[in-house]
Amino acid sequence: MLNARSARFDRPKSDYLALLLLGLLYGPLLVHWVVGWVKKTISIEHEYFSHGLIGLPFAAYLIWTQRQAWDALPGGTGHHGGLDRWAGLALLILGGLFYLVGLPDTVNLSLPMVLTGGCLWLKGMPGLKLMGFPLLLIALATPNELPYLIAPFTAPLQAFIAGSAGLILNLMGFPVRVEGIHLIMGNRLVEVAPYCAGLKMLFTSLYVALMLLQWTDNLRSKSMVRTFLLLSAAVSVVGNIIRNTILTFFHGTGNESAFVWLHDGWGGDLYSGCLLGCLVLLIGALEKRMGPAV
Repeated sequence: MLNARSARFDRPKSDYLALLLLGLLYGPLLVHWVVGWVKKTISIEHEYFSHGLIGLPFAAYLIWTQRQAWDALPGGTGHHGGLDRWAGLALLILGGLFYLVGLPDTVNLSLPMVLTGGCLWLKGMPGLKLMGFPLLLIALATPNELPYLIAPFTAPLQAFIAGSAGLILNLMGFPVRVEGIHLIMGNRLVEVAPYCAGLKMLFTSLYVALMLLQWTDNLRSKSMVRTFLLLSAAVSVVGNIIRNTILTFFHGTGNESAFVWLHDGWGGDLYSGCLLGCLVLLIGALEKRMGPAV
């Protein structure tokens, strides 16, 4: 027992120094993300990446479970060469420069750069392949301005959601007029704005879908990956249509407290959680229908 415990901590001092440096550099940044996501005090664009609340701990768990396989890989500074090692050094330098620039987005993006560069520098391509999925989860949870950049191109999706919500309400007997991305019910107007088009839920759904595919060991099946990601996107879009339909009904009937509860309060989080629960049921049904990955 004593030998096993001592072997567990029998690592070069450079490993501990590297972990300490990463903690000092990025610990406050991670705390800022988590607090901003939980309290919703972070920018609107960066709030789109709140799936990191579950994705980052999952990535850390995967890295921890693969630590023995990492140690078994040949490599380490000075033990291998090639383009992979120099690519790692380039990423480390670029990530360091991004951090030193000091802008919020460059500091954020420096984290996946530094981690990827470290994997390549220490273990080459085998190390990157081993840690590839956790690094992907970290990269996809790193706040950036992508939502802001794609928001101008969401007009067709906004119009589709508005038209679908209007159709549902009309079929239910509620008089609703649709004008582009606006729904008018009872002389009250509801706008399906770019940030109400469901992009956040779409990002979250696809992110959680990737986690479920890895957890169920289905990433090896290309057909399962394609099918599940497409269905996850469909669940997100349909769920957002239903949500906007309910919001229009609440606002059009003057039930402002329920509107705020679903739009800005914990009701929205509850609704999102239910949609993600549907993904768990969906992948279970797909496994029964398509069989295990081979």
